[in-house]
Amino acid sequence: MEGDDGEFHYGDGPNEAQDSDFPTVERSRLQEMLSLLGLETYQAQKLSLQDSLQISSDSMKNWAPQAPKDLPWNFLRKLQALNAEARNTTMVLDIPPDTRPVEKESQVEEEIIYWDTADDISADIYSFSELPTPDTPVNPLDLLCALLLSSDSFLQQEIVLKMSLCQFALPLVLPDPENHYHTFLLWAMRGTVRTWGSQPPRAVGSFREDSVVLSRAPAFAFVRMEVSSNSKSQLLNAVLSPGHRQRDCFWHRDLNLGTNPREIADGLVEISWFLPSGREDLDIFPEPVAFLNLRGDIGSHWLQFKLLTEISSAVFILTDNISKKEYKLLYSMKGSATKYYFILSPYRGKRNTNLRFLNRLIPVLKMDPSHVLVKVSSTDSAGFVRRVRAIVAHVTRAPCRRVSVEDMAHAARKLGLKVDEDCDECQRAKDRMEQITRKIKDSDAYRRAELRLQGDPWRKAAPVERELCQAQWAGDPPERCRAELRHRLLELRTQQNGHDPAWGLQEFISGISSPSLGEKQYFLRWMEWGLARAAQPRSRASPETMLTLRAKHRGAADFSEPLWPEPLGVEHFLREMGQFYEAESCLVEAGKLPAGQRRFAHFPGLALELLLKGLPLELIDGNTLSTPLRWVTGLLKELHVRLERRSRLVVLSVLGVPGTGKSTLLNTMFGLRFATGRGRGPRGAFMQLLTVAESFSQDLGCDHILVIHSGGLIGGVLTEAGERFEQEASLATLIMGLSNVTVVSLAETRDIPPAILHAFLRLEKTGHMPNYQFVYQSLQDASAPGSKPRERKQLLDEPRDASRATVQMEHQGGGIRMLAGLAFCDPEKQHVWHIPGLWHGVPPMAAVSLGYSEAIFELKRCLLENIRNGLSNQNKNIQQLIELVRRL
Repeated sequence: MEGDDGEFHYGDGPNEAQDSDFPTVERSRLQEMLSLLGLETYQAQKLSLQDSLQISSDSMKNWAPQAPKDLPWNFLRKLQALNAEARNTTMVLDIPPDTRPVEKESQVEEEIIYWDTADDISADIYSFSELPTPDTPVNPLDLLCALLLSSDSFLQQEIVLKMSLCQFALPLVLPDPENHYHTFLLWAMRGTVRTWGSQPPRAVGSFREDSVVLSRAPAFAFVRMEVSSNSKSQLLNAVLSPGHRQRDCFWHRDLNLGTNPREIADGLVEISWFLPSGREDLDIFPEPVAFLNLRGDIGSHWLQFKLLTEISSAVFILTDNISKKEYKLLYSMKGSATKYYFILSPYRGKRNTNLRFLNRLIPVLKMDPSHVLVKVSSTDSAGFVRRVRAIVAHVTRAPCRRVSVEDMAHAARKLGLKVDEDCDECQRAKDRMEQITRKIKDSDAYRRAELRLQGDPWRKAAPVERELCQAQWAGDPPERCRAELRHRLLELRTQQNGHDPAWGLQEFISGISSPSLGEKQYFLRWMEWGLARAAQPRSRASPETMLTLRAKHRGAADFSEPLWPEPLGVEHFLREMGQFYEAESCLVEAGKLPAGQRRFAHFPGLALELLLKGLPLELIDGNTLSTPLRWVTGLLKELHVRLERRSRLVVLSVLGVPGTGKSTLLNTMFGLRFATGRGRGPRGAFMQLLTVAESFSQDLGCDHILVIHSGGLIGGVLTEAGERFEQEASLATLIMGLSNVTVVSLAETRDIPPAILHAFLRLEKTGHMPNYQFVYQSLQDASAPGSKPRERKQLLDEPRDASRATVQMEHQGGGIRMLAGLAFCDPEKQHVWHIPGLWHGVPPMAAVSLGYSEAIFELKRCLLENIRNGLSNQNKNIQQLIELVRRL
């Protein structure tokens, strides 16, 4: 409202009148949208991450949704697969599946659904469009908002993370048109980590990696006032796009065929970043820059606009007209430190009125005539984009406001917006994490002092256990030899059992023992991020660390380098719990400890809860290259009890040397959470559980899929055929021996790793051969010229020197055997896949290659088809898997 001073006072803005006059209409609009999309049942019990990851019959389909209720699931599946076309959804309406044409797409009635509406559609609350029906397209921004409002915090986080990997603009402020209680998505952003390069004077090739929540950068907001002939989103995309390659971070009205009105998404604030690669010839700006986009006009979303003015270095206002109402709104910003720029299109505007109001605003907003830009249809678009970039660069070179997403959240709280991270469960979990990580100054020193059992005692016990196991199966050594081994092992385990869990481990156990499932999940996520930052360097010295695959821009990565230092992670706390359980179980088995005095028998049950909620658990210790047998067996027994009648398992493993994209492949294929990147991927072998929907389990032939990731266990070279190689070969044999299906991930110019070939030769003798697929992954970006995919025949040709030595080690008569000579290897069958490069362009601003996403989907469909058709080894129940672990 206008006061005596002629100013517009915040708190009396249009939203207040809007909320009181039309609450019923807005409320029904949201409920109708949720009902249309089939999401109304997820308002009380939110949709979870585990719900979205279930394997169902739809996991093998690649056709468009047939009804609006299919849209949320279709979007989630495409996003999980990093599909660059996830925002373009085609809906095929009212056509029965048995009559739907497969080949002749021209005969299918299609409705195109777009991610964004026109920026020039008025968001005036007094003019309502008709609510969508099952026969009309749904605006994908409405779909996104409805899905986020129906998801729990962890699925929201996964959606935002996948959108970031796809280079889509991310939701920052989520509107709630029913309750008018808008949410700032700080927690949803927590898991998003980006990497960028530094230009000189810093050293060339210097890279920094940090959470988008914590790193500070200048921010620039783009907003619309009433009607604008120019599209904000299109302009933002042009500013973010280097050269002639158009980026579509923000979906806009000029893409494809048209737009549909937004019903619930007005008031959404999106954010995207420009991140430099460190190359002056490619980088638009020399440092990270954030860009914010408000959907809808500022008059109807004053609270969001107020937030943007408080966190941005500059605000660009696009409009055709400046009315008295908007003038008063802008006048209330008097004294703001933010710079303001107007982008006008006077052909549709009232020229004299605009000039009159602009002349009044210039001294109030501390503008000058250069802050007013005019863009009409005859304006040179490229030149206009250069001018906007020049303004952004000028502002960033001068002293300006630099903010992190955490800083933005602090400003949002002051304005009364809800911050998703402020719930009690999340804050209690954060406090516990900080108590633990506050004591970590040096990760190696912390491991030695606080996680003692997995140090020297376990390193000494592991080879004794291996030797004892081999002696028991061989049957040759005398009983005296085996008794000595048992005595040595018992001494080491007694030494371990003499320790009590350190304070940090006790706090960790308390965190995962919380009766609140939500607090337990929050605690695990906080621990992952807290440990990643505790005593870990933020700078990296090589472009190989660039996001996920971390491949060199030219040629393949070097696999002969030694294993990387192991960062401290949640797995170390779980490994310590496993060693306490192992030591105690060993003493109970030897009769040295009464079963009634056990203190750690409940540990496998605690760990199992984490496995069921999507956390990978360690199967093989990457430090000692050993399997903690009692711990793994205890986990599987707990799993058998928990799953009861649904205990039929298929084991799917992925093996390969480090740096061949195994983690990215699994994460993209199944939505798993394996860490990615050289120096960050799992060092040991980890397992993760996927649930098969009950409606599909009979058809697929199993209830769950246990995924095993070989991590960094398998080296790329034959190291003097010594102990390390023997251990690698044994572990590869173990993993493949447990598996129904095995994927071998290879770099384009590499042979099969010797340890894996060795495992194939061993398993051929036993007749236990999993269904296998060889996957060659390109380590170049998809737009770069490179070598052609290797043909199937080349893979089956005579092995190179390392593989030749492997075959000779098996002492098989008749000289060198080629892989094609093995009984299981049929060159006519489709066992070899070529996967294009992950990136289309140069990271960190590269888009995900559509070819990568589509190839991964086809591989996934092939694997599931093989399981369904019985081409894999006979499916197991958990009891059989336990026995197989013991035998192998």
